[in-house]
Amino acid sequence: MWLLVATKEKKEEVQVPVQSGTLYQKFFDNLPGYSVTEKHWLTGHISLYVKNNSIDLEELQSLVKRFPKLFRIWFGFFRPSIQLVHPDTIKIMLKTSEPKPLGIGGNYRPALPWLGEGLLLAGGAKWARSRRLLTPAFHFEILKPYQTIYNSCTDKLLGLIDTYAETGESFELFQLISNCTLDIILQCAFSYQTDCQKDRDQHPYCRAISNVANLVATRHRQAAGKQEKKKYLDFLDILLSAKDETGIGLSPADIRAEVDTFMFEGHDTTTSGISWILYELAKNQSYQKLCQQEVDKVLRDSNDFVTWENLSQFDILTQCIKEGMRIHPPVPIVSRQSTKEVTIEGVTFPPDTTFSVNIYGLHHNPAVWKDHTTYDPSRFSKDRDSVLDSYAFIPFSAGPRNCIGQNFAMNEEKL
Repeated sequence: MWLLVATKEKKEEVQVPVQSGTLYQKFFDNLPGYSVTEKHWLTGHISLYVKNNSIDLEELQSLVKRFPKLFRIWFGFFRPSIQLVHPDTIKIMLKTSEPKPLGIGGNYRPALPWLGEGLLLAGGAKWARSRRLLTPAFHFEILKPYQTIYNSCTDKLLGLIDTYAETGESFELFQLISNCTLDIILQCAFSYQTDCQKDRDQHPYCRAISNVANLVATRHRQAAGKQEKKKYLDFLDILLSAKDETGIGLSPADIRAEVDTFMFEGHDTTTSGISWILYELAKNQSYQKLCQQEVDKVLRDSNDFVTWENLSQFDILTQCIKEGMRIHPPVPIVSRQSTKEVTIEGVTFPPDTTFSVNIYGLHHNPAVWKDHTTYDPSRFSKDRDSVLDSYAFIPFSAGPRNCIGQNFAMNEEKL
């Protein structure tokens, strides 16, 4: 196999045989990034880029400032990761449906035994089929009835917070938010009622996973017979009834993988997003007051019940939510594995190259966002939002493999 390297300075292509490990490393070492002398022969740049078992965000921001389009990092001695941190480079990869890295050393490989080949991890024809079958689950007409669930679960959360306010007792907000989002996802996805917000003695997520597994089997049996009429269709209803153009539905293994994926994406990431949004509003109380004034105005005649129509009326709140997710993206990095040659910034990369769309790096790129560390929701006002590059703000990723549940998540965060 040969690698074609196209340079901006010269209108010529250089062929590099990538079967040679030395030449392969030399090619990637010549890309922007850490100096070759800083690379450990075994661990690569891990000790520089990762500290205390997490990414060093200050180091990442420094790299983005030095290399505002893309840069190369070695995780180990054999696999480089091309970090994309600018709309111009990111859109080239996200406009494709290239798969996630699942091979040896791949970023997503550890999640495979847990999540299976659901929509998040599947690739190729399997991903395309699943995406087609699951898209109806997130149609607006399916999402509208969930407003009652959002309101009910949020009322439970506010009741718990009021209790702490009356006693003056401090509390961990993240756990309360986590239990609330779990309550919402269990009801919207599986019509499963639980007291997880009140019963905090045992870890509710672990119990829920076990119960949902049993629920899937039960609903499979019900699907063969007559089901009772329901007020709304949940995610599991869609999974059980979905059929492709040949009339074939999802297998039990497929359904379980999608259930696990939806539990993860609809619970963990939303909890993180809401917690950081509230953190920023607590720090920036002038915006908190503006949000409260807007909510009071919109809900003045509704007894605090947020309707589907109300959601589009929360302009300031939406700006604050987006700015919170810009500074603290719930999913900081997504990765793709190229299946063919791809040219970015004049460099032609070979198949099997790992590209990391570094969402945190993008959202804190000074070449894209002025004063990127400053909380400024007006960035997303209608006049300024309209001129933003569509790949400058991607908390739910972008392109054909974007988050299928982003409208569900945004509605939940507004509540």
